[in-house]
Amino acid sequence: MDEALREQRIDLACAFRWAVRLNLHEGVCNHFSLAVPDEDGVMRGNRFLINPYGRHWSEMTASSLLLVDADGDVLEGEEEVETSAFTIHRGVHLAAPQAVCVMHTHMPHTTALTLLKDSELKMCEQNALMFHDRIAYDEEYNGLSTDNAEGERIASKLGNRAVLMMASHGVTVTGANVRETFTDLYYLERAATFQVLARSTGGELRELSGDVVSKTSAQMTEERPILAERHFAALRRILEREEPAFLN
Repeated sequence: MDEALREQRIDLACAFRWAVRLNLHEGVCNHFSLAVPDEDGVMRGNRFLINPYGRHWSEMTASSLLLVDADGDVLEGEEEVETSAFTIHRGVHLAAPQAVCVMHTHMPHTTALTLLKDSELKMCEQNALMFHDRIAYDEEYNGLSTDNAEGERIASKLGNRAVLMMASHGVTVTGANVRETFTDLYYLERAATFQVLARSTGGELRELSGDVVSKTSAQMTEERPILAERHFAALRRILEREEPAFLN
């Protein structure tokens, strides 16, 4: 196997296992994917790695990930992909070239925000400012995503943003690679946790000035890739020491 592809598989398997440790998972549901180049080396978004249906995320290994194409054919792997996983990730990968990695979860506090009529993540706290002008909101819930049309509709709601908050459902986080996407997923849940806790007091959220929001957002744009690399490298070191089976 190509060494770069093997490293991507390992990173993705690591992300699944850490999602369990951090309680970002839900049963054997939810899904992460990573677009990979075609055989000619060109990235078109029509081939991606994704978790097999029915495998718990704590069991995920580099080799257990499926490679599927835009027609739903499994190119590598012996298991099957869940229908809603395929339709959502297919739609986003094909429509949004910047979404090389796509992570869809029902993580608790972020999902809690999507249940509110005002589901907006407020720019009132440092972690939230990582997502200034990076979040789109889908205010429709149409049930399970069982066809390509719904996946394409979801992708259209994401547009050129990195995060899609999905009403009464959960969240989809996208990025240039596994490390940046998982770090965004982690800090989004942290930001949502703080805001759910703050709202539960009945008090009013603080407001930050537009100048502070813009300044901090710009600082975060520079810091985010550095943070992601250091954060995920640490997660891999810990997992390689404590759960080395994920490497296989």
